[in-house]
Formats: sequence, C-alpha cells, structure tokens
Amino acid sequence: MSLEVIENTWITMRDGTRLAARIWLPAGARSTPVPAVLEYIPYRKRDGTRGRDEAMHGYFAQNGYAAIRVDMRGSGDSEGHLADEYLKLEQDDALEVIDWIAAQDWCSGNVGMMGKSWSGFNCLQVAARRPPALKAILTAYSTDDRFRDDIHFMGGCLLNDNLWWGSIMLAYQSRPLDPEIAGEAWRDRWLERIENLPFFPALWAAHQSYDDYWKHGSVQEDWSAIQCPVMVIGGWADSYTNSVPRILEHLKVPSRGIIGPWGHVYPHDGVPGPAIGFLQEAVRWWDHWLKGIDTGIMDEPQMKAFINDACPTSGTRTSQPGRWVGEANWPSPAISPALFHLRADGSLSDKQETSDAALSVCSPQDHGRAAGEWMGTGCAGEMPTDQRLDDGGSLNFVTAPLQADIEILGAPELVLRLSADAPVAQIAVRLCDVLPSGEVLRVSYQVLNLTHRDGHENPAPLEPGKAYDVKVTLSACGHRFAKGHRIQVSVGTAYWPIIWPAPYAAALSVVPARSTLSLPLRSPEAAQVPVAFQPPAHGPATPMSQLDPGLMLRQSSFDHLTGTATYVTEGRGGLFGEGIVRFDEIGTEICHNLRRELTVRPEDPLSARYVLTQSYEMGRDGWRSRIETVTEMTSDLDSFFISGHLIAFEGETEMAQRDWSETIPRRLI
Repeated sequence: MSLEVIENTWITMRDGTRLAARIWLPAGARSTPVPAVLEYIPYRKRDGTRGRDEAMHGYFAQNGYAAIRVDMRGSGDSEGHLADEYLKLEQDDALEVIDWIAAQDWCSGNVGMMGKSWSGFNCLQVAARRPPALKAILTAYSTDDRFRDDIHFMGGCLLNDNLWWGSIMLAYQSRPLDPEIAGEAWRDRWLERIENLPFFPALWAAHQSYDDYWKHGSVQEDWSAIQCPVMVIGGWADSYTNSVPRILEHLKVPSRGIIGPWGHVYPHDGVPGPAIGFLQEAVRWWDHWLKGIDTGIMDEPQMKAFINDACPTSGTRTSQPGRWVGEANWPSPAISPALFHLRADGSLSDKQETSDAALSVCSPQDHGRAAGEWMGTGCAGEMPTDQRLDDGGSLNFVTAPLQADIEILGAPELVLRLSADAPVAQIAVRLCDVLPSGEVLRVSYQVLNLTHRDGHENPAPLEPGKAYDVKVTLSACGHRFAKGHRIQVSVGTAYWPIIWPAPYAAALSVVPARSTLSLPLRSPEAAQVPVAFQPPAHGPATPMSQLDPGLMLRQSSFDHLTGTATYVTEGRGGLFGEGIVRFDEIGTEICHNLRRELTVRPEDPLSARYVLTQSYEMGRDGWRSRIETVTEMTSDLDSFFISGHLIAFEGETEMAQRDWSETIPRRLI
C-alpha cells in the first residue's frame, strides 16, 4: 500500500503554542477516513526516533491507520517549555492533540494511543483523563506507580540511573531545533530552551518518598478512571515489568497483557529473543477496538507470558530459551504459593528451622557487581552475570537438587525476621537458579530501604536491635527451575552499582526460623493454552548510513592500593554503542558518547562517587551543534550533592553554558 508521509505539520494549542507532528497516511485516507494511532513523546520525531518510527508507523499506515508522531511541548521542534516529566500540562496538550486528530478529514474519529516508556506512561495517564475520541491504548514498558517502579527509586532506594537518565535528559533537551522545521527563529528558541533547562536529576532526587509529586501520574491512585480497553506489554529483561500483572489485576475494562524475554525495546525488535510479530498484534488490537473487526484477540488468554529456561550466565544475551504460556485470566487460578523455609545451616527447605539462632550479614559496599544493568536495552554486557561473584557478600539459602521441574510465574515474596544495628539500612534480595555446573543465574531481585518497610509514603527509622518482620516482594518473573537444579535466595545489605548506598554500613541479623520464601508456583496441570505469534514484521525502513560502527565498553575493577572498586561503562557513537548514523533523507548525522564511572570503597558507604560525562553532536553541512555535559554525585551522612556543567556549541563557537550545584537533604535514604 502506498503511503503519504507528512514530514511536519503544526498542531496549535489553545494558548497558541505549536506542537510539531509527523504523519503517515494510508492511500485513500483523504477520501475515506481511517482510524488514527498517536505516539506522543519528547524524543524528537525529526531525528531522535526517526529510525524506529518509520518502520513502525509506516506499518500501521500500510494496514489502514493514520499514524501520528508528536513531539511534546518544549521538545524536538515543538514550541514551549518542558519543565518536567508527566506534568498536567503534558496531559492537557495530549487531550487537545487527540481532539485535533479526530477532527481531521482523514480520520474516522476513532483514535488509539500507544507508546513505550515515557509514551507508555502517558498513554495510561491520558486514558485516565477520558478524551471522548480515545477508544483504546497500547502501553509498553510503563508503570502505574511512578515511585515504586520508575527510573528514580526502587524499593525506597535511590537508583543510580536517576543521575544517568537525568543527565541524558540535559543533553536531549539542549539539542537545537531544526532550522528546516523551526525556521529563522531556531537559534533564539534553542538558547531559550537551554536557559530554562531544569536540573532533572536533582529535581527527582529531592522527592524521596511516595508524595503528591509521584502520586500525580500514578494511575494506581484511581484505577476506575481508565475506561477504555488496555493492552500492556512487558519484558523480563526490562525494568518495567511489575506493572503488567498489577494493571491486568486492577483494571475493570477489557485488557490483554504480553510479557516476553525482552529488554527495553519494542517486541518486534526484542532482545533477548525471540522477537515476535508485535506490529501484527497491535494491528489486531486496533482492528478490534478502532474498526470493530472481530480479530479473535479478545478470545485469547488475558496474559501471555514467556517462561525462561536456565541459560549460561553471560552478560551478553541475544536469545533466551523458554516457552510461551497463556493464562485465560489474571490473577490465574493455576498459580498458587509454594512455601520454603530458611534454615540456619543455609538450606532452603519445606521443613521449618527449630532454632531461633540469628545469622548476621554486612555486605561490602560494592556488593552487586554481578547485577548487570537496572534496565536492559539489548546491548552487550548488560545482563546479570554469574552470581557467585556476589554470593560471598550475602547470606545464601539453597535447596537440595530438585526432584522435578518447578515453574513459576508472578512475584516471589520473602518474609524475614530481622534487626539492624543502624536507623537506616538497605536489603538486597536475589532469587537464583543454581545450575548443575555450579553457575548461579539470577532469576529475580528486589531492594528495599528498610525505613520503607511499612510502605513508601511515610518512612520511619529503624530502632537498632529491634526485631521486625519485613516482606520483600521481588520483581515479577517467569522461570522454570529444571529437575536437578537448585533454588537459592540470597540476602545482602548493598547493591552497587544499581542503588546508592545507605548512609551507614549497617549489619542485619536474620532469624531463619521466622523467615520464609513464597514462590508463585504454576501448576504442572495448568491448561496448556496454545500461544503463538507471527514472525516480526516491519514497515518501510528509514534510509540511513552507518558512518562509524560504535563501541560499547563495560568493566569493573578493584584498586588494591586505594581500596576502591570502580565500575565503568562507555558507549561511543551511540548511547548504547550503536555508532554514528546519518538519516539520509534529511542529511542529519548523530553521534552520542556517554561514559559512566562509579566508585566506592567496600567499607565506606560515604565514599560513593558517580561521574557521568557525555557529548551529543548532531547536524549537517551548514548546521552543526555539540552538547557537552559533566554531572557528578556524592553524599555525606545528611545530604546528597549533585552538580552539573553543560556547554552548547554551534560549530566550534560556544553559544551557552549552564552550571548547577544542589545540596539535597537525605530523608531516611
């Protein structure tokens, strides 16, 4: 099917601000209107996501949909100011955009909204605003709880990716507007954007509990607000999977969920594989809800999930062995808790420990070097490696070799009777598969700031020496522990470089006799509902040239003279080592270099230091820019210290400079 691609059109908001949109129309849409699918994000339609957009939105247009990709206010070539994530103004603009789309002569009046990550979040948030034309959404790698399951905090602990993502946003939001779209005012608007740039990492780090800041945009606050059908997508190697079962459980509208083995990429490009025909699934979803065609999708299982099998513990994983299963309803009656008892001899058993003896653990501050990345994206070296590297710094409880396969699907839970010797302490829990070879494969994990033991809204300090019963809900997972393998649960007190250390090197005392592990056991007799997907499909590819292959570096080291552990990652050419590319249709070249260096001394949590250096170069003949940033974070007992330095160049001429230095009080974190 031939397509009409509109490189840019303006959508004018009520206040006069113009948002930039790129549109794909199927042949004949201007005479016979069609439904529309909107993706609404701040990542630059012109040159930021062009390589992904063409193949996805072009596919939708080939299948009879108008596809609209809009740059949010203050991003890309859109006018205005982007002050933060997920603001009410962002939602208000989306409502106007949807009304505009529905009123176009090429639109039938039915609109769907889709996206992943940021645009997956705002799909849910906009659906909760109930615009009349919005008939269904498809949300991938998103969350219903902005504090518990986003890139800023995890279990009440500050994620180191808060600085990473905040720094990237500084570079992203400092990119110049394209003169071919923005016109002669591009330079003035660019400099104005830099002048008003928020210091994102400090802005987010200042909100250290589930306050009104995080409640805004967390759709769990009112599930009933969403009244259109929802398809939700997750991946086991991603960091936004926990919301999938929660959304399916709590929504009262028609819903379907898919969780595959993937990282933070759309499933038709999914890594680790197998990738699936996600675009075909999306079209089936849109056909049902936007065209009224019975595609059979609502007769299929509410949850389709990939059950991982054990695999080698390599940090690079391009494919994942396992199989697809289907659950007709979620929560599934085929899944029930299987209880294991922790024992003082380090075993995990169906028999409860009789002694009240306590075991002590105080992990080194670099505990977690085998963790991999908080968010998998399909790049080299990011997956968790052999957990034996971290087992030496944790309490480990392991079963005897299994006499039969055990298949789990859902969120494991660990209940611990414990005490701490400090008012603020962390716990890091890992669920692992011990292979017959001795390798230890991480299946799931979770961290918890123990001052958040009773919830994230009102943290309370620990009373040193006092015993608490603490429940840690691990991240949802799907895994088959094979016969002859062993199940291990491990408890540590740090998880670097995933989370920032607690202010004290706290020791925990754990009472195994009062501690249990509950696994979401999927019954061997569960109905074997066939689950199959078509092979991955793509629309027309974006004409691109690879100018440099790029490089990804990842290493950890220990200096035995200074006693410092160092973790370094570096992407050259692209954020994840993709290399330098040129979008041939518009002649624009992109190069993004980013280096992270995290250091800590194992005995001293206050020695932690994180430095992130990046450069972002883009342009074509006659129009070139470069953004350079350095951000740094340290802390003492009472405060976080976050600084940033940014320089913007047009060609080799310095055009703007910004400096930030923030001191943020630590509030039980």
